[in-house]
This record gives sequence, C-alpha cells and structure tokens, in this order.
Amino acid sequence: MQSKLKSPQNNTQSSDYLQADKDELLDVIEQKSQLLTLKDKRIKVLEESLRLARMKRFGRSSEQSDDQTYLFDEVEQILDEQPEPEECLSESTAPIPTKKKQKTGRKPFSADLPRKAVYLKLTEEEKEGAIDTFFTKVKEELDIIPAQVQVIEYFQEKAIFAETTNSDSRQIKAALLPKHPFPKAMGSIRLMAHIIIAKYADGLPLYRMESILERYGGDISRATMANWVIKLSQQLQPLINLLWEHQLSGSIIQMDETRIQVLKEPGRSITSDKYMWVSRSGMPEQPCVLFEYDPSRSQEIPLRLLDGFSGYLQTDGYAGYNAACQQNEITQLGCWDHARRKFKEAQKVQPKGKKNQKPTKADMALAYINKLYLIERQLKDVSVNEKYQARQKQSLPLLKQLKKWIDNNLGKVPKDSLTGEALTYVDNQWEKLIVYCEDGRLNISNILAENAIRPFVIGRKAWLFADTPKGAKASSVHYSLIETAKANRMEPYAYLVSILERLPYADTVEKLEELLPWNLKKSNLEIVNNAID
Repeated sequence: MQSKLKSPQNNTQSSDYLQADKDELLDVIEQKSQLLTLKDKRIKVLEESLRLARMKRFGRSSEQSDDQTYLFDEVEQILDEQPEPEECLSESTAPIPTKKKQKTGRKPFSADLPRKAVYLKLTEEEKEGAIDTFFTKVKEELDIIPAQVQVIEYFQEKAIFAETTNSDSRQIKAALLPKHPFPKAMGSIRLMAHIIIAKYADGLPLYRMESILERYGGDISRATMANWVIKLSQQLQPLINLLWEHQLSGSIIQMDETRIQVLKEPGRSITSDKYMWVSRSGMPEQPCVLFEYDPSRSQEIPLRLLDGFSGYLQTDGYAGYNAACQQNEITQLGCWDHARRKFKEAQKVQPKGKKNQKPTKADMALAYINKLYLIERQLKDVSVNEKYQARQKQSLPLLKQLKKWIDNNLGKVPKDSLTGEALTYVDNQWEKLIVYCEDGRLNISNILAENAIRPFVIGRKAWLFADTPKGAKASSVHYSLIETAKANRMEPYAYLVSILERLPYADTVEKLEELLPWNLKKSNLEIVNNAID
C-alpha cells in the first residue's frame, strides 16, 4: 500500500496561503481597532457636547472658579512633581493671592439723594421740667414717590399795544412758548424721556407702558409712542454723529456685536440674523458707547464704522474685523475673557471623578490665566506707567510659560474636543492676546464692550424683535445715549430730559457739542431737580 504524502511544494503553498490569511485578518483587526478608537474619541466628544448643552441650560452661568486659590496650589504641586522648566509657575511671576477683608454692615445711602427730615417731638407734658431739648438722627429709610400722571396746561400771556400813529390800530405781543421737539405733540418732554428710558434702559415693551399709563389715568397708544421714539431718534442723530467723531479721534476702541430680529428688513427673511454692533471708546476720560444696526455681519461694516480710526481695536476672535485693521493700520487686541471662557466650559463638562485626581489640561490652563487676572486685579488702582512696568515684569514671563505649555499640549488632545478647541483658539489668537502688555491703558479683556451690549441683550428678551429697520436704527440711537450717559456716571433719564429740552435751541455745532455728557456742567442732582420742578 503506497502512502500519500504531500510534496514539499504543496506544503510551501499551503503555508503561504495561511500566512496571507493571517496577515489579512490582522489587517482587518487593526482597521477595526482603529475604527473603535475613533468611535471612542467621537463618543467622548459627543458626551462632552451633551454635558456642555445641559450645563448651559440648567447650570449656573458664572465663569468664576469655585476655589481659585486651591486651584493655583494644586496645579503648582502637580507641576512640581513633574518639573519641566517650561511648565513651572514660579512664585516670582505673580503675586500670592490675598483676600481682602469685606466690610460688614449695610451700605449707607448716597449723600446726593434728596432728604426729607421728620422730627419726632415730645409732648409738652413730657418736656415739662426739662433743662433743654435737642434732636438726634436715629434712622434713615429709603422712600420712593410712585409715578404720577398730570396734564401741563400752558397759559400764554398776551399784551395789547396801541400804535401811536394810529389810535385805532392795535398790536398784540405774546409770551414765548418753550420750544419742544414736536410742537404739536400731546406728550411732554419728560413723558417722552420716560418712555425711552422704560423701553431701552428697563426693557419694557410699548404695550406694557400703554397699560401702565392707562392705569395711572393717561391715554397714549403704543402707535403714538412708537412714532415719538422713531422721530426723536432722527432729531438726535446729529448728536450721535458728534459722538462718532469723538470716538474715532481716540486711540482705543472696543467692539462687539449681537443678533437682533427685524421682521420687515427688505430682501431678508424674518428668521434671518441681523446685527447690532456696539463700539466703546477705551479711554477712561470722556467715554462713549455707540450702537449701530446693520442687517449684515460682513467685514464691510467694520470698514465703514472704523473709517479714519488708527490705534488699538479690542474684539473677540471674529475675523470680520481683520480687513478694517489691515486697511487702517489698526493694532488688534485680543480678549482673554473669551479664551478663559472656552477653558471654563471644558472644565465644567469634565466627568465627575475622585477628589484627588490630577488636574486636567483645562484646569492647568485656567491656573495660568487666573494668575494673569490676579495680576490685573492688583494693578487696578495704579497709574498707567506703573501698570505697564508691572506687566513687563510679571505678566510677560507668565505668558511665555503659558505659550510653551500650549505648544507642548496642543497635539495631545482631540482637536474637536472642548479643550482642543480652547487650545487652538489661544494658539491662533496669541499675537493679539499679548498686545495688552504693550500699553498700560489697555485692558486684558473686552469686558467693557460686553457690559455695554448686555442691556440690549436683556431688553431683547422682553421686546423680542424690531418691526422695521427704522425701529432698529432708532433703538441704536437711544441705546447709544443711555449707555454713554451711564459710562459718564450720569443718570440716563436726567441726561435725556436735559438734552431734549435744549435740542430745539441747538442750531449750531457748538450748541450741539454742549449737549455731550462731559460738556454738561450741571450735576445729576441739579438736572433731576430742574426736571421735577
């Protein structure tokens, strides 16, 4: 019986086939493994996005760290355990955080408020036999006089004169009426100012003011009030033009923009985004805040608004400002608030773990950034030159360490994660973010522009939208005057009453310039008293 044996050639072929099958299976396993790794990363990013959405909807909006001092020590301890020169936060680069002792007790009322004395007297029987009596102030209460509607009646005195040449001829001379922006309007200047303040400073829609006035006994329709608002904005436009000229003549401007819904914008749908732009002069003396409505967010808007300006422009990371900066040779200044906000979002959505777990990259980035802010807080009340010198000695070394840390960690996290996006944002904006160290007048953040635009955002939640472009442009005028008055520490209603009373008499540029808040010589209290008397 002959045995059937495979030839060496057949064994070699079989081995090659098995090896090929093995290699193919290994390739498939490798591909599946890579696919699972990518899916795991994608799942983590989606879970992070879901936690962020929940945090924005249900969590608190504060960006303040829960315990910043502890965060500083914790990160420095970790860095000390892994001593790399570029990652060490030396004690010499920033001051040690100290907590100021808060004053206890109630805050006293302003000395500028009008006061009414109430004397509590003893009876004659209680004072009988006393050597002397005197009064002592034992209590203060804040009082308010509710809104009151009244009708102002103007009686014009007229005098009759007989002409000397003709005894039968008579001449009548009448007392002059005070000028009014709308001579035939049924509303006083103070009522119009009240409507503007209520709508744009307090966020009350016109239909609510209509019912409030009716409750007090007045009867003004919302259509009439809307007509006053728009027409007043047109008369106030020359004053806005002067404010624009003043702002462009300075050396620092801060800008921001936000959405506004305008229903009847030609060529655009109701739901499309339109924008309200805000710019604030960054100089502490004679500040002005200006709003400008435009249906577009294109680079053409900054080109128009910044035409003729040269200096520093502070904004967020929106690229629409780049063309205006290049054309006018403007130095762009970044905002560390936006950078910190991105890391703060990444920190908030981190999965809850053990108390003693290592700080994440978001924690470490925030430790660097918080130290930069700590330096700024300690320089709050120093001179411009002292602030510049301190930044050169303290902030710049810390910024160099932060940049090295970012460069070392930029590729260690997924780019589409919140931490990766934050690192990429800071890396892309770095040259703009360090500009604030060049000049002691500059701010580390764009918070002043954001604070100026916040009343508009809050008001928008109440009145929701503007009906027409005219209404949106009128809003920009009134918001500009109100926020400029607030920036100059003036009560907005008092300032608005003052300029509306004087506006009909301002027939020259010089008289218009007198209506700018820093040119009004009267104090807030005097203006209020004149408006009430």
